[in-house]
Amino acid sequence: MSAKKAFPLRLDPALYAALEMLAATELRSVNAQVELLLREAMTLRGVKLKAPQVIPRGRPPSK
Repeated sequence: MSAKKAFPLRLDPALYAALEMLAATELRSVNAQVELLLREAMTLRGVKLKAPQVIPRGRPPSK
């Protein structure tokens, strides 16, 4: 089960298109791009957040 909170988000179509283009240039999904931008905005406002949990990708190490 995912540890992330899912919720619906309604965006202006022009804003979503801009997010899609920005995410594509940075090789991210739109969801990851929105999360990154929100984290940057929170940091600029002085809100401290825990570092995001990084899920290891790829093959497990060989024994």
